[in-house]
Amino acid sequence: MRMDPFGRTRYSRNPRQRRRGISLRLIPIALFALFLAYYWFSNQEIVPMTERRQLVDLTREEETELGFQSYQQVLNQENVLHSGEVVDQVREIGLRLAKAAADVDPGFDWEFNVIDSEQANAFALPGGKVAVYTGILDVTKNQDGLSAVMGHEIAHAIARHGAERMAYQKLIQWGTMAISIAVGDMGYNTQRMVQGALGMGSKYGVLLPFSRSHESEADYMGLIIAARACYDPREAPKLWKRMGEHSKGQPQEFMSTHPSHETRIQLLNEWMPEALEIYKENCTNASF
Repeated sequence: MRMDPFGRTRYSRNPRQRRRGISLRLIPIALFALFLAYYWFSNQEIVPMTERRQLVDLTREEETELGFQSYQQVLNQENVLHSGEVVDQVREIGLRLAKAAADVDPGFDWEFNVIDSEQANAFALPGGKVAVYTGILDVTKNQDGLSAVMGHEIAHAIARHGAERMAYQKLIQWGTMAISIAVGDMGYNTQRMVQGALGMGSKYGVLLPFSRSHESEADYMGLIIAARACYDPREAPKLWKRMGEHSKGQPQEFMSTHPSHETRIQLLNEWMPEALEIYKENCTNASF
């Protein structure tokens, strides 16, 4: 007990009690750190082609089932084209790309569909389920451009980027729970401040950078796969230049799930000598 300058009685906690309180707060964080180490080292895989170590805790079967369910849901909600020149072209390119990726293909049952939509989009889901929106054809312009888009999406599926993002989201949720328990006896405003800082840090320091690294990895893998399939890799930087012109108002890179178009073009040009060497060695129709 002590008196403040105005004669009011103040009660202060014993230093030993304060240390005990701090120690108790650290227990959930320490336990989470131990769990994190176990979880991290017991769920490591290697990304084919880039040989990057990644965190994935889903089995291939679980991931494929989730991909199939999502794919069917999308197809049931969209206007799927079943025949025509565009459908034939997409399926021909898709099969050539899948064949070129056979050495890293985990055994996907590839399926390629075309969705009639103004969206400039395409995606590939675990299990080899690929969809191309007709709106992107105005940007791809030709088969080489379309192969760059499809190769990129196929690379996402092969590299298990979706499962890796899910694993990191789990870690962030568990970490948030541990921090919430640790600050549970603090004031409401302090708790909100800590949780807000944690949320911002995890978004801009973990999730968005990982998403951008996945996009760059898929750009590289897609470029090499397209070159193996004898599509001209030099079209890829041109594609992303057109994409930049098509999608004005892109957010600043650190706030985005994707690298800027300028960054993508720069990296593609850095990888181009390797892609051109593969294109030249494997393709009789290669022109320089």
